[in-house]
Amino acid sequence: MKNRLLCILLLLGLVCAQFSQYFIVAGFDLNRKYIAEKLCVNKSRPWMHCNGRCYLMKKLKQAADKERAAERENQKNAFQVAIFTQPEPFVFDAQISRTFVVKEPSFTLPQGHTSIFQPPKV
Repeated sequence: MKNRLLCILLLLGLVCAQFSQYFIVAGFDLNRKYIAEKLCVNKSRPWMHCNGRCYLMKKLKQAADKERAAERENQKNAFQVAIFTQPEPFVFDAQISRTFVVKEPSFTLPQGHTSIFQPPKV
């Protein structure tokens, strides 16, 4: 039960993060009259026929900026592999090498019996 609830909460969080712009637009559509009357930046200029779209654009820009900042933070915190571009000088030490010769006996097949083993009969 706890695992299922946790799974649902995580999925809901992922969906909310991915569709945040759609939620902003849906909230604007539901509260269009209130936004046009109270929150609109251009309400003193009625000839622009803004009707609150300026507020919507401002909120969408804020959401996009927040998403970009989170993406930059994720990239900064991501594990990055360090690659050395400076060539490292490799020096061979001159050492005297010795060669050891090991004589091995020549290989011969074992001498076995000529008859084939058969288990005892009962």
